[in-house]
Amino acid sequence: MTIEEVHQLLQNRRSVYPDQYLDKVIPDQIIRNILENANWAPTHKLTEPWRFKVMKGATLKKFGTFMAEKYRSLNGLESFSVAKYEKLKMNPQKAGALIAICMQRDPRKRVPEWEEVASVAMAVQNMWVTSCAYGIGCYWSTPDLLEYFSEFEPLAEEERCIGLFYMGYANPPSGRIKRKPIEEKVKWL
Repeated sequence: MTIEEVHQLLQNRRSVYPDQYLDKVIPDQIIRNILENANWAPTHKLTEPWRFKVMKGATLKKFGTFMAEKYRSLNGLESFSVAKYEKLKMNPQKAGALIAICMQRDPRKRVPEWEEVASVAMAVQNMWVTSCAYGIGCYWSTPDLLEYFSEFEPLAEEERCIGLFYMGYANPPSGRIKRKPIEEKVKWL
């Protein structure tokens, strides 16, 4: 891969949402390749805090139902939204795969927690870029209901779910992402 191709891959990466996904299965081997690249993210003291729970097929429907029903149980009539309930229920089913992004805290706490969260985020960036290279659209969702994820799938001690990585084949979005110039965000010393 040339440096120009690397630039293009990084600069054309964008969030692609479940409503944009095509009804096409993502092969397990491609998901394994994406996760293998996640495993090569930087990690201070080699804590490797990233943990992933892959959901496909019937599990997507089960997870959507869990999220929607958890939302219903936590919201009374005055704050309940049928639209939000339906979105929570149906979005997982629109995905070709959904990966719960979890962080396993180092039991010896050798590094600050934020560094482990940052390592997980770098692993997700590796997943995102690899997904884009495969023509798979994706996005990282952080619904409030994540704190209840362990009711759906048990987590290890000191492990917590910090996001959902939605994935699906999609027609490539057109147009370039708008960003403010880097010069506005950098000060050379």
